[in-house]
Amino acid sequence: MKFGIFDHVDRSDLALHKQLDDRLEYVKAVEDAGFYSYHVAEHHATPLNLVPVPGVYLGAVANATSTLRLGPLCYLLPLYSPLRLIEEISILDHLSHGRLDVGVGRGVSPFELNFHKVDPESSVSIFLDALEAVKYGLSHEMLDHDGEHFKYKDVPMELRPLQEPFPPIWYPSSNPEVATIIGESGYHFVTLGATETAKVSVDNYKTGYAKRSAPLRPSDDFPGGTAIGISRHVVVADTMDDALKIAHPAYERWHHSLVKLWVDNKAQGPAFTRSIKSGLTSAIEAGTDIVGDPDHVAAEITRQVEELGVNYMICQFYFGDMTHESAMRSLDLFKTEVMPKVAHL
Repeated sequence: MKFGIFDHVDRSDLALHKQLDDRLEYVKAVEDAGFYSYHVAEHHATPLNLVPVPGVYLGAVANATSTLRLGPLCYLLPLYSPLRLIEEISILDHLSHGRLDVGVGRGVSPFELNFHKVDPESSVSIFLDALEAVKYGLSHEMLDHDGEHFKYKDVPMELRPLQEPFPPIWYPSSNPEVATIIGESGYHFVTLGATETAKVSVDNYKTGYAKRSAPLRPSDDFPGGTAIGISRHVVVADTMDDALKIAHPAYERWHHSLVKLWVDNKAQGPAFTRSIKSGLTSAIEAGTDIVGDPDHVAAEITRQVEELGVNYMICQFYFGDMTHESAMRSLDLFKTEVMPKVAHL
């Protein structure tokens, strides 16, 4: 069982340069705490994500760390030229000395896709086409691809990734039907949402993976060769009351950023956003947020890991308008008092 970090780097009340400086200090502490990987989001024109060009930010993260894996979770492939993305991935893999994890997705927000003049109805076919082109280019000396949306012929791949044939590919999804396809493809998998619905996605991924019987790119880091993960907000404090006082306003700020584009456009969000509860109490009851003192947090993590059957948990300690001090304290308590209690998982 491994633990990772997810970070939206969503808007707080700090000036952005100060927020980014604090994040780099946080990332260094994450590495010192022994976490496996640091994953960041990609969103556009929304306060939910202030690092919409993840390669730039992760270049700084790579320079600030030495053992922590890192990567977007995920690159929104319909927004990229596959050739340009191949080059970015290759540079980041070398900057990090082979520590890059590449998450991929099509983009859940039609508003963000429309901002980039990408038709949401075509995003799935664009995503699949781009993904094949990217995988081929990363693993061959020449990029040759004849797809519906992208075509390349004899393009020299002067930039190649350090990891062969390419960095691990992660595919996050909260859609149970898509989870089966991800399993059949052998990618690393992460889901979210209420425990009950997340369980369906995890089970479907395992069913799909069993049909394949082998990972796309074997990893000794996870039993069975692939990560099967769940993402959770986690707030740890010395007492339950202290944890709730920290988590409540931070969650409200984060949730406001999450749904802002949907509210502004007077649209109902997809199943993904509807599964994220509007209040912290409901989120805790659903299992998406784990808040409390170290004993409670350790017990809830144990319960969810055993119920869901995952081998990876991604923790989001830093979100909303949470202070830097609160996030760092939560991380430290997790390292010193929670991790020893869940080491048996």
